[in-house]
Amino acid sequence: MNAPTAPTNLMPERDGEGYLIDPSDWNEGIAKVLAKEESIQMTDTHWDVIRFMRDYYEEHQVAADARFVIKHMESSLGKEARKKLFELFPYGHVKQTCKIAGMKRPRAWSTG
Repeated sequence: MNAPTAPTNLMPERDGEGYLIDPSDWNEGIAKVLAKEESIQMTDTHWDVIRFMRDYYEEHQVAADARFVIKHMESSLGKEARKKLFELFPYGHVKQTCKIAGMKRPRAWSTG
């Protein structure tokens, strides 16, 4: 039997592209649903990136650019960090990390 997922009606309000309207509505349960919608199976490394994104946003009020995420990841992954980031979020680091981390859609898209 499959584990139940959060019913759609329990999800916070989202925009037409699936980003949370209010980032303060985010929690890890919501992140799991958003990741599943993005066809991402969350690993410890995914969670590390998502938590970094949340912390960075809280401190700077802007989503972390890929170079900051890569620098953060280098402490545990070394030179493989850049490659790993794009393997973890294959359909766009900014699109997928911001969505799963519960942030609003970034105004400027960067591929990092």
